Amino acid sequence: MRELRGGLVGLRLLAICLILGVAALAGVGSLASAITQGLSERGQLILGGDVEASLTSRPASPQERARLDATGVVSETVRLRAMAGREGNDERLLVELKAVDAKWPLYGRFTIAGGSTLAPGSAAIDPALADRLKLARGDRISIGNAVFTVAGIIGQEPDKAGEGLGFGPGIIVPLADLAATGLLEPGSLYRSHYRIRLPANAAPAEVVKGLEKAAPDVGFQYQDRSNGAPGTRRFVDRLGQFLTLVGLTALVVAGVGVAGGVSAYLGGKTKTIATLKTLGADTATIRATYLWQIGLVTIGAVIIGLAIGAATPWIVVQFAADSLPVPPSLRPQWMALVTAGAYGLLIALAFALWPLAQAARMPAARLFRSITERRDRPGAATIATMAGAGLTIVGITVLNATDRLFVLGFVGAALGLIALLWALAALVRWAAARAPRPKGTLARLALSNLHRPGAQTRQLIVALGLGLTLFSTLAVIETNFSGQINRTLPDRAPSFFVIDIPNEDLQRFQGVVEKASPGAGQTLVPSLRGPVTAVKGIPVSELNTSPDAWILRGDRGLSYAAYFPPNNVLVSGKWWPKDYAGPPLISLDDEAAKALNLKIGDAITVSVLGVEVTGTIANTRKIDWQSLGFNFAILFAPGTLEAAPHSWMATLSVPAAGEKGVQAAIGRSFPTTSVVRVKDVLGQVGELLQQLGSAIRAAASVTVAAGIAVLIGALAAGARARTYDSVLLKMLGATRRQVALATLAEYGALAAIVAVLALVLGAGAGWYTVTQVFKLEWAPEWLPVVATVVVGGVVTVVLGLVGSWRALSARPNVVFRDL
Repeated sequence: MRELRGGLVGLRLLAICLILGVAALAGVGSLASAITQGLSERGQLILGGDVEASLTSRPASPQERARLDATGVVSETVRLRAMAGREGNDERLLVELKAVDAKWPLYGRFTIAGGSTLAPGSAAIDPALADRLKLARGDRISIGNAVFTVAGIIGQEPDKAGEGLGFGPGIIVPLADLAATGLLEPGSLYRSHYRIRLPANAAPAEVVKGLEKAAPDVGFQYQDRSNGAPGTRRFVDRLGQFLTLVGLTALVVAGVGVAGGVSAYLGGKTKTIATLKTLGADTATIRATYLWQIGLVTIGAVIIGLAIGAATPWIVVQFAADSLPVPPSLRPQWMALVTAGAYGLLIALAFALWPLAQAARMPAARLFRSITERRDRPGAATIATMAGAGLTIVGITVLNATDRLFVLGFVGAALGLIALLWALAALVRWAAARAPRPKGTLARLALSNLHRPGAQTRQLIVALGLGLTLFSTLAVIETNFSGQINRTLPDRAPSFFVIDIPNEDLQRFQGVVEKASPGAGQTLVPSLRGPVTAVKGIPVSELNTSPDAWILRGDRGLSYAAYFPPNNVLVSGKWWPKDYAGPPLISLDDEAAKALNLKIGDAITVSVLGVEVTGTIANTRKIDWQSLGFNFAILFAPGTLEAAPHSWMATLSVPAAGEKGVQAAIGRSFPTTSVVRVKDVLGQVGELLQQLGSAIRAAASVTVAAGIAVLIGALAAGARARTYDSVLLKMLGATRRQVALATLAEYGALAAIVAVLALVLGAGAGWYTVTQVFKLEWAPEWLPVVATVVVGGVVTVVLGLVGSWRALSARPNVVFRDL
């Protein structure tokens, strides 16, 4: 305590590194937890009820509706995609149509700007639709075969957050008017939702169990208010997990800075430690004295970092509320804060013990000449404690993970990277010590600085290697994403997707397109939807599946085909004959089969319009999802689904000059058919990826900031020795310019080595992520990636020179009096 009264000058770097790392982890964890808690707290509003039962492409039968009515107050809504346009105008836009009954919403309040109400024959529209079609209150808008009066702009829509990403602006109309649109023909793609407001004493989970038990085979999918937006929750959880790993990387990098800061602090205390030892203080006393000092500063830094992290949800709400799926809870997220605090304390312990043990073990005589003495390796107990702290960090990370295999892989890769960088640093020092001596004095001096006693080569290479490799990896991934959206996908994308083509009008549709644009490319496939309800005879609700079992979540697109589909590769089994007529056979996506541990001969049950259809897996396929054609994870053999009411979908490849004509012709001839302009969809996906990239870059920037702090720490740790070297060189006749040039050469060499390694490792990690995880083509833009690494190297050199300037300016008489 007496020493700390002199100030924290030597421990500032330790505090800065810990504050950066803990704030990053606490901020990411708090925001993800706050959004998840916001989803739970607003579960009734987001879901629209306490329980939701939904069906695909059909309404509930009278018996099914009566069963739902018996549980509580029921509100019915129908959601589908449709084309809408100003009455009398051929221009039509794809919209997300929602038809609601008089009881909607069961929770929350629906408002229309200006105080209007949703009367029969009226429609409330999204502001984006009003802008695109120049619509105002009282104007007329056509949807399908019906015409509605615009009641106004949608104000509050309480269940909007639970509906996920849409491909167009929203329109809300009365449910009673939906039939007039002609959009609910047999085979049309729509979804019926029945929200239930339960009595106060009813448990939603028990109600769902009762409904499932009463009618297990009718195709209903259930949700309750505890998970009103499962897709959003999964996205937030996975993004939060990824950003937590990035933050943990930042904290590990900061840990290297902690070691540098502690080493620099103790380096300035060598006289004090030596004096205490001369007066009889033993190693345990010295260790305890400085461990208390480091511990107090560590606790203070962790508290500051946690305070910043706890405020992160509030800060994000103030500046980026519109980018969040739901308003986050602004209460402290204690579990996230406790976890981040534990990480900070463990990292500080793991990295501070090594330099502390080195200083405590050295005899007094060697401490008095510590500038030229090599430090002893700490004892086995210290190394074991550090290893225990590291294993505890890994254990906490894995236990908190939703995808533990991914986290273990990430941790293993990070440890492998640290080991590789450590080995590279040892190789650089070894090579520098054995390399031929250059003839030039400055070059010889720069080379010796890489391996001399007290050189910071290892700390610099490890810290900067981690930071630059991470940033290089993220740059590779991001440029691949932008390349896919901006270059690769548009080149192979059709002009339009068309859905809900009536089965009986298929030939007429082809004729309309051919007349509007002769020679236009047309690909048509039958279209149905339905959820997987059982796997190998076991109901989906009873399966314990992995996060990769996406095929079991929600409805799946279904189709049938006689011929093997393009852009697919047969992995196992055999394709059926084109004239097959036998028991139902299924062709399944190979990745889905692996996630469910399915093989040829196993059975899958799918609900098609409420009818359970069980098929045997005949083959599995690898699907090229980037082909932007119609790809189905589940394909049936001929003879099973043809008799079911269904519609068709088409892709159209039209010259740019003919796009408006084709869209207008389809709108006039098929008002109930929806036309999706592919360029609009790609634009939405690109915007989403840009937002995601911004979040990742913000988190990665903390890692780079930590790396800069580590560089400063490494410079501070070697400041005494560098000052001593500079003074001796000046005494021997060197000028400040010569010493500065030698320093520039030293840091330039280190920066070049680290930059090349970071580029190679980042490219490798980015390739794996892009091709193996995201299953995209390898098409990075190398200029931004190389620029990222080069800028990092330049920053290294500049900071090295700035940090060495004080040593270069030191006067010999002052330095020698202080020795």
